[in-house]
Amino acid sequence: MKFLHYIPDDFTKFVLVTLFALLIGLEQRRHHWEHEPETLYGTDRTFTFIGILGFVLYVISTDTLLPFLLGGMALIILLGIFYWKKIDALNKYGFTSIIIVFITYGLAPLIYREPLWLVFMVVATILILTEMKPQFKSLTEKMDEGEFIVLSKFLIISGIVLPLLPHKIISQTIPVSPFKIWMAVVVISGISYLSYLTQRYFFPKKGIIFTGLLGGLYSSTATTIVLARKSKTSTASQHLIGASIIFATAMMFIRIYVISFVFNKKLAGILFVPFFVSTLLSFLLGWMILRFGRKDETTDLKEMENKNPLEFKTALLFAGLFVLFALLTKYVLKYYGTGGLNVLSLVVGVTDIDPFLLSLFTGKFAITLQAVGQATIIAVTSNNIMKLIYALSLGNVYLRKSMLLSFAAIIVTGILFVLI
Repeated sequence: MKFLHYIPDDFTKFVLVTLFALLIGLEQRRHHWEHEPETLYGTDRTFTFIGILGFVLYVISTDTLLPFLLGGMALIILLGIFYWKKIDALNKYGFTSIIIVFITYGLAPLIYREPLWLVFMVVATILILTEMKPQFKSLTEKMDEGEFIVLSKFLIISGIVLPLLPHKIISQTIPVSPFKIWMAVVVISGISYLSYLTQRYFFPKKGIIFTGLLGGLYSSTATTIVLARKSKTSTASQHLIGASIIFATAMMFIRIYVISFVFNKKLAGILFVPFFVSTLLSFLLGWMILRFGRKDETTDLKEMENKNPLEFKTALLFAGLFVLFALLTKYVLKYYGTGGLNVLSLVVGVTDIDPFLLSLFTGKFAITLQAVGQATIIAVTSNNIMKLIYALSLGNVYLRKSMLLSFAAIIVTGILFVLI
């Protein structure tokens, strides 16, 4: 491969400019295959020549860039005339291809001045975004009026509010910083929002199994309640509903482990085996319900209401609960030790356990990581007991046997890990 060192650098860059410009032009020809020729500025050869023109005008004066800039101005004038005539004759206002022309013209300085991976990324992005026009159109048709407002909220809480918060702990009584409190809000909101987007836009009608999997990323307890109630009124097979509830619990284990890894990697190492075994067991039990469960009906569950979970009120409530549980944990540890913490973990399991667990993961308490891990497993096991109660009390009678056996296995596994 030593002969490659004898190839002039300008030659290599010329080949790259020509190749990338040709690829963009070929994509333009394929994308506008059914369009009339007079509606286009050009395709494969035109875009290739534009790329070569940019290369020539750039290399003859890389210091001043005057020829390159003058060529760009000439290109702007020509494209402006073409666009004006196109609107006048055809009443068409599409501007995308003209923007791509300018990017193609700028390939030469990009290749000379930036790393090659960046050039590949720019070209690949152009090709992908141009080809995804139908998908973007279909996506926007599914969006409701407030979708971008919700996205703006998430960007505000994650990209504006979070960086501005101090990292110093609030006080010795509340041993967490405002940054960590809001970071917890961002992480939980991000997981919930991602689950919502995936379910709404990518798997909107993929059935109840996806409802359980994606719902478990947001709240396995809420998913269990909703599915158990649906089992009494839906025409869906009970084995589908039962498996989905167990799959939601499996996703809960994954969600909590990811959160522990984000905030406390050493604790995540301690929780790895218990959570891996519990996740694997939950998926296995869900599969067994699908395989051997009651199949009295064959109709899948109708699409469930998919409400966006990202709300400022919810975020503020979560932050408040986070601080409250941090205070409770500090108080319980001070006066009752790890035994009191275990009791608190058991009690907290009947509510939303995320704020409590995050206060454990991020707080600076005078306890060992093993004690934190034990409290985490107790809280999760207590929460699974509550989900079993919800499934038995709210679900169809045919759902009870599979729920009792499955949750009993998961709960016993949790208890064994606590004892170990």
